[in-house]
Amino acid sequence: MTDDDTCLFHDMPRRYGLVSRALHWIMAYLLVWQFVVVIGWIVLGDGAVMRTVSLFGPAHATVGTLVCGLVLPRSLWAFLNRHRRPPADAPPLGRLVRGVHGAFYALTIIVPALALVRAYGAGKGYDLWGLQLIPATGHKVAALIAPADLFHAPLAWTLAVLISGHVVMALYHGIIRGDGTLARMAGPLRT
Repeated sequence: MTDDDTCLFHDMPRRYGLVSRALHWIMAYLLVWQFVVVIGWIVLGDGAVMRTVSLFGPAHATVGTLVCGLVLPRSLWAFLNRHRRPPADAPPLGRLVRGVHGAFYALTIIVPALALVRAYGAGKGYDLWGLQLIPATGHKVAALIAPADLFHAPLAWTLAVLISGHVVMALYHGIIRGDGTLARMAGPLRT
């Protein structure tokens, strides 16, 4: 492997590397799938259409667990590449962008974590692909269920709104401004 090949994996000032892109687009797929299915269930209800659609992707709890699990490696990779990454916008826009990205990271941990806490509090437990992540106790703990019931959905919809804004701004930068911002995450790896 050459130095040029190694650079494909790391972030660079003009573009994000292969690892950052893979983590970004995997999480993007998971979150878009999550919200499309949830909106479908709300709009179309529990019927044949949504039951069929749901067969084509991971279940709601699986997506949440995977997203929560991907946040740590994504955060670690971002930290390790912090000096290599494309430069941030100047204040005040740069602060807003960093704040929104910080909210992405926080919400992608908090929202699924609340659901896992609720699973424990409900006594049902939760297993992912045969691996028991939350033990089934058979005992309900209202103090664990209540916060999840109160905050899981509103924070999830907050995340959906932020993601929608992120997509709109990425398209604005890529199509209207043509400033290369979108190409940093979706353009060629070699510059």
